[in-house]
Amino acid sequence: MESMSALQGLLGGVLIGLSATLLMGLLGRIAGISGILSGLIFDRGGDRSWRVAFLLGIVSGPALLILAGLDWGNVAGDSGAMIGSPASGLTTMLVAGLLVGLGTGLGSGCTSGHGVCGLARLSPRSMAATLVFVLVAMLTVFVARHMLEGSA
Repeated sequence: MESMSALQGLLGGVLIGLSATLLMGLLGRIAGISGILSGLIFDRGGDRSWRVAFLLGIVSGPALLILAGLDWGNVAGDSGAMIGSPASGLTTMLVAGLLVGLGTGLGSGCTSGHGVCGLARLSPRSMAATLVFVLVAMLTVFVARHMLEGSA
């Protein structure tokens, strides 16, 4: 089971790297998901088609795996459930999503833009941003697991 998880992680990493490389090589764009989404929402410069295609690819990949009967992990609360029953409840998931959106706005990018593309380009700004992301994530897990879990 663990070797399957490692293989899934390896395959996912290769596909993320390949998509970021193709986007940079073919269109000269950084594969930062928050920037792609905000550019689509706020319509920056009429380059909507590649943004829509990229985001549809992100959503359709897992959907195709589910339709093919290949349950390669999910965000559900238990191992038998599928997407739709988050581990910490829908409200927590929505609040967390809004906080991530706020954080990516403050950091001028997200983990994909800074962590994948920025680190690959040896960008000091992305190194600092990624370090902050990781530290905040570690702090969040500590607070959620050790300080809030018993109080709920």
